[in-house]
Amino acid sequence: MPAMDRIVLVGASAAGLTAADALRREGYTGSLTLVGDELWAPYDRPPLSKQVLAGAWEPERTVLRQEDGIRGLHLDLRLGCRATGLDPAARTVTLADGDRLRYDGLLLATGLRPRRLPFGHDLAGVHVLRTLDDALTLRTQLCAGPRVVVIGAGFLGSEIAATARGLGLDVALVDTEPTPLARQVGTWVGGLVADLHRDHGVRLHLGRGVTGVTGEHGRVTAVDLDDGTRLPADVVVVAIGSVPAVDWLAGSGLPLGDGVRCDSHCRAAPGVYAAGDVANWPDPATGGRVRLEQRMNATEQSRAAVRNLLAEPGDAVPYTPVPFGWTDQYDAKIQFHGRCPAEARVECVDGDPRDRRFVALYHLGGRVVGALGWNSARALRQYRAHIGTTGAVTAGQGVGPA
Repeated sequence: MPAMDRIVLVGASAAGLTAADALRREGYTGSLTLVGDELWAPYDRPPLSKQVLAGAWEPERTVLRQEDGIRGLHLDLRLGCRATGLDPAARTVTLADGDRLRYDGLLLATGLRPRRLPFGHDLAGVHVLRTLDDALTLRTQLCAGPRVVVIGAGFLGSEIAATARGLGLDVALVDTEPTPLARQVGTWVGGLVADLHRDHGVRLHLGRGVTGVTGEHGRVTAVDLDDGTRLPADVVVVAIGSVPAVDWLAGSGLPLGDGVRCDSHCRAAPGVYAAGDVANWPDPATGGRVRLEQRMNATEQSRAAVRNLLAEPGDAVPYTPVPFGWTDQYDAKIQFHGRCPAEARVECVDGDPRDRRFVALYHLGGRVVGALGWNSARALRQYRAHIGTTGAVTAGQGVGPA
């Protein structure tokens, strides 16, 4: 193990806390500082748009590790403390309170910040959802029984719409794409997700852009679409994607561009590594670069980055994951391994989409690049091994697009 007395982790969510745990498990006994800009102890984000927003979970249930577990990591835990600058030459991280943390090794796990519309966010009732505080504020407003408009039908927006509808609210879901989840899993599965929302009473406005957000007396009253439709709204949730939280790294000299650009070992500079939503690294599967906004990647990549940070020269191992993600909406649990690009050919190989229980494979360039299961976790595991293979796959009923 290289000589390291001080390691700093910036970002106190899943990736940062997992890295702290991995460092101790790998035998690191030196100083360990974990910096997070929220006041909450490290918590899990996937429940925010579902269990927390629905009121089924209180905040404490999202905590990733109890106080005893945190103490066991022997951390210098800096919560409510924002990193504002990095000097790789001096090996220091500057904090908003003026403190400077010296490091021998640094892991960047600052995650994302939500995109916003160019208008409307000055109105009460217009929300984004990224943090636990965001979820709790939105939950309070949903309790008043408002008319809800969700802008953006990706994973987050679709989950918020499903949760709000599950609370019995009037919900409209808007997206410029022809189906929900079109960018994430393609339009065929996206069409099934659209049917699911319609069956539960959500009003879909797909292939439509938002041209304005109207308000009266400082509070939102409506959302205007590019076809002239005006959607009455008491609450608007903007879920149009996120961008990596790298603003504080401007001027640091680190390679930036859709995140922190790393090599295949998650290394961005000598002694500096990145993991989770903010990391951008070479993808051997596509020959390009990839950045994954997936919960499992946050933990897997942070462990890989820690192993490479501690590795002797020449012993680092490339990070080559098979991505895994999921979304829960109503009674549907949709899980996927690999990639599910919109341009892929989709083949149903197990079950029947009409029963909303099936497995589909995604084919691109003569290879299987992804596998998706809808309420079919056990069957999906059997098809994961087909990712990267060529040739025919023995199908079940074969119901689905050609």
